[in-house]
Amino acid sequence: MGLPFRIVLYATNHASAHQVSEAAFGRIAELNAIMSDYEENSELSRLSRTSGTGQAIPVSPDLWRVLERGQKISSESDGAFDVTVGPLVQVWKRARRQRELPEPARLQAALEASGWKKLELDSQRRTARLLVSQMKLDLGGIAKGYALDEAASVIKRSGISRYLVSGGGDMAVGDAPPGAKGWKVEIGLIDATNAPAACFVWLHNAALATSGDTFQRAEINGVRYSHIVNPHTGYGLTNHSVVTVIGPNVFIADPLTKAMSILDPVEGIALARKYRCDVSQLRLPADKVEVFRSPGMEKWCGQVGAPN
Repeated sequence: MGLPFRIVLYATNHASAHQVSEAAFGRIAELNAIMSDYEENSELSRLSRTSGTGQAIPVSPDLWRVLERGQKISSESDGAFDVTVGPLVQVWKRARRQRELPEPARLQAALEASGWKKLELDSQRRTARLLVSQMKLDLGGIAKGYALDEAASVIKRSGISRYLVSGGGDMAVGDAPPGAKGWKVEIGLIDATNAPAACFVWLHNAALATSGDTFQRAEINGVRYSHIVNPHTGYGLTNHSVVTVIGPNVFIADPLTKAMSILDPVEGIALARKYRCDVSQLRLPADKVEVFRSPGMEKWCGQVGAPN
């Protein structure tokens, strides 16, 4: 999936720890072979190559779960989250490498090949159909969360309850480490003058996901563009935002961070609360940092476990 995964766990002996971690990494590798858009022969890449053919393609149970959840979040966020943004992502990867804005014609073509309503799912047959040509699915905003949860499930089924599974800054955690009140995680980092201090949360039996442009961005013609692309406009975000979502699993927290990066903060918080998630968002649309937090988020900072 184009990023490193890490597992920390507490077991009774080295042999069992090694066996369980290898099984968890194996599950991640299995899902990578299904959902990676970097791998030419992944199930996802093969599905993308059927775009515009009119074919309804049967998909595996894992890919179906991810596509179904992605489309649900797309519907609820008015397309702010969108697994069909692959053409736009490719255009902006090139733009960031070359430090120049995309050509208007290339950007328009990518927009025409994107749009969550152009992906048709049949729940009866569990098939997917990509309605226009040149579509390219990109699960970068959701597959990682699913893989983290699946790896955590492998560990839990082994009887190990103290673990942390992370990938690209997102994580699923079990019980607290021995003698600790939780897994200590710093959130709220934004590279801006006079930004509010970051806070620490102590997590157990919870999930955390973060999205922002602190590390992935490009400055073109004096404007800072995020790697997160607005599916409606086709442009990388320029409001300099860092979103953290804490919830029951990464499979929901991960896509919510992407949707919230694009939605109005109040709308984003309302969407997150539907999924029993809490949110912290820092934005720098101009010269002043704006802070938005769901009511329950304050309970996380300095506290143990999930808020009531």
